[in-house]
Amino acid sequence: MAVVACSQFTPVLGAVRENVDRSLELIRDAAGRGAQVVVLPELANSGYVFADTAEAAAASEPATGETVTRWREAAEELGIVIVAGFVEANPHGAPYNSAALVMPGGDPVIYRKAHLWDRERLIFTPGDGLPPVVDTPAGRIGVMVCYDLEFPEWVRIAALQGADLICAPVNWPTVQRPNGERPGEVVRVQAEASMNRVAIAACDRGGNERGVEWSGASVIVDADGWPLALTERAGDRRRATAHRAATDDAAAGPDRIDAPTTLYADVDLAASRVKRIATYSDVIADRRPELYERYTH
Repeated sequence: MAVVACSQFTPVLGAVRENVDRSLELIRDAAGRGAQVVVLPELANSGYVFADTAEAAAASEPATGETVTRWREAAEELGIVIVAGFVEANPHGAPYNSAALVMPGGDPVIYRKAHLWDRERLIFTPGDGLPPVVDTPAGRIGVMVCYDLEFPEWVRIAALQGADLICAPVNWPTVQRPNGERPGEVVRVQAEASMNRVAIAACDRGGNERGVEWSGASVIVDADGWPLALTERAGDRRRATAHRAATDDAAAGPDRIDAPTTLYADVDLAASRVKRIATYSDVIADRRPELYERYTH
């Protein structure tokens, strides 16, 4: 078992040091409440709705920079694992939308988001590495970022590498949905977890940034795909109002900062290692790749 926390908050666009300060307050509080793994939002150090690549680059840092270094120092001091999103500097072009996994006694593991959502492709360079799966004091943890979760192959790759838990910093914009339905991103996380029998912790952000209303729909699900913990908005079944999801008019407002909230869940990591769902059925062993491998390209 591992105590996993998702610390959801509202980063302020471009205020890197202040955002990291706030994240460290939440990390320390979560660790004080027994968390062994703490997940923060996508681009937790910078905010999201950049006008262009230059604005994103101004908020970027190398993986050896102050942001990741401070998270690493906190992980070492508190004896926990931290997974958090940041803008990673790229000396050869547009920055990366990255996530860092830091833990005691180990070098940071950096993952660069491979699947860029909508206008992100105008701002960032996509990563070209597979999602890492890392042995940590809390178990084997896989890392991916937001839109990566929409690709079944990506979650399956982490499962095939033996992930006990996938930690995903996310920024989910609010979109319309029918009455009686949860946010679609939450439903899809549940489905991916169930199909691969792997627990997933997705940490969202809140607030309104340059006209984008964020879902604030953090969720932690078990290997069966059932929520162990979720924010009120993640479980909200009322019809959602649509908002722009990062349009070309990035100067629109008004901005709003929501109060932070942290989810906690006791996650049975051993359950993620059991892929059998019936006496003769196993979600990994029953695959027939020879029948469909040609359709994966």
